[in-house]
Amino acid sequence: MSAPAPKAAAAASAALRYVSTRGRMPGARFCDVLLGGLASDGGLVVPQGYPRLGAAELAALRPLAYPELASAIIGRFVDDIPPGDLTALARRAYRAETFGSAEITPLQTLEPGLHLLKLSNGPTLAFKDVAMQLLGELFEYVLRREGRTLNILGATSGDTGSAAEYAMRGRQGIRVFMLSPHGKMSPFQRAQMYSLQDANIFNVAIRGVFDDCQDIVKAVSGDAAFKSAHRIGAVNSINWARVVAQVVYYFKGYFAATRSNDEQVSFAVPSGNFGNIFAGHIARMMGLPIRHLFLASNENDVLDEFFRTGRYRVRSGRETAQTSSPSMDISKASNFERFVFDLVERDPTMVARLWREVEDAGGFNLAGTPYWRGIAQYGLVSGRSTHADRLAAIRRINKDYGVIIDPHTADGVNVGLQHRESTVPLICLETALPAKFAETIREALGHDPAVPPGYEGLESRLQRVAVMDPDVEAVKAFIASRTK
Repeated sequence: MSAPAPKAAAAASAALRYVSTRGRMPGARFCDVLLGGLASDGGLVVPQGYPRLGAAELAALRPLAYPELASAIIGRFVDDIPPGDLTALARRAYRAETFGSAEITPLQTLEPGLHLLKLSNGPTLAFKDVAMQLLGELFEYVLRREGRTLNILGATSGDTGSAAEYAMRGRQGIRVFMLSPHGKMSPFQRAQMYSLQDANIFNVAIRGVFDDCQDIVKAVSGDAAFKSAHRIGAVNSINWARVVAQVVYYFKGYFAATRSNDEQVSFAVPSGNFGNIFAGHIARMMGLPIRHLFLASNENDVLDEFFRTGRYRVRSGRETAQTSSPSMDISKASNFERFVFDLVERDPTMVARLWREVEDAGGFNLAGTPYWRGIAQYGLVSGRSTHADRLAAIRRINKDYGVIIDPHTADGVNVGLQHRESTVPLICLETALPAKFAETIREALGHDPAVPPGYEGLESRLQRVAVMDPDVEAVKAFIASRTK
């Protein structure tokens, strides 16, 4: 039985166009929005509708290899890149040499009905590589075609930054300016980013938390004159192309865990900025038979609070905890606005009103509204993990199956197992390899995780980073001085 088709899942029109969640951006095509982040009105870019796949179309996708599957799914959101070119880009991005196997995102079965979707075999050992490797190809393709250059500005809580930098390093016409919270990532994560010596890569550590970095990116992107003058683009989870690239591995995981398209599965997804699980939401809206999407928060539980109560309350930097799953230490979930757009039946006036409440009052409450009464149709169920829960999940998976998982994956496993239904297979999304979080693995298991070949001594390499206060104008000056 396929997932329901809520009102928000209206079929995409023949002439595919992208609009803003806040309703004041002219319709645009895929390549028009590819290189950007925020829409011109401060909202997020979304397609006019989600393409709905029938039984025959799902059956045709099942046997495809990963590059061809990516081209077939992403191609339904793209009408301004020739299909042959899109397939060639996907084949370059998704190579066995880059991801360790032709499967790209192999499924590991722990026991019948319980699986890990292995998303962390790319160059930076995190799931962000799956989308970023394709974005690198797409960006270079469009920039070359249009004779343009691009300065990418991003914010990272741990993995996005390194994945973006490794995907863009050395590419013609592209510079990367990546903001990260000073001292709040793991030593491995910092070394992955800061040790890069490529001339087109610039790391800036901001004295603050991830949300300070994200706020700076939004402020710079919201300055239309500066953005235009310095050709600013984005690769954060607010970038639409990155989100749609992540949709692919939900299909791949589903096909690997089932034998026919009449079966349902559930996914457990560690969630910070809501991009990863939003890709699952899109897959479900497209007709992939997903029963539930189990959203896993850590102690920074702004998303769990919303899905339990209807109240969305952002936290201040002082309220944002530094945890052992640092990539989820986020209290303003950027992609959440895209989901709310669907939840309020794609009413941009309502979204704009709600986000004014976020700016003015720190949040909003949909409990008791007609929108909240319809939330169950989207299949999202949330839960929360603590440090103790993470350690317990790491120990349990290691003891029962001989597998070591990282702390973020442990959050997903913990929440997924709490909500698991015995008759529905559960696929837990792996988000990083444990080598990136040796301190927590050591605490849980009493020994360090294995370091993959080629990453030995990473933390001792020379690092290059500028440390700055959370000052928008200072960051603008830094970018301007390096883009003349």
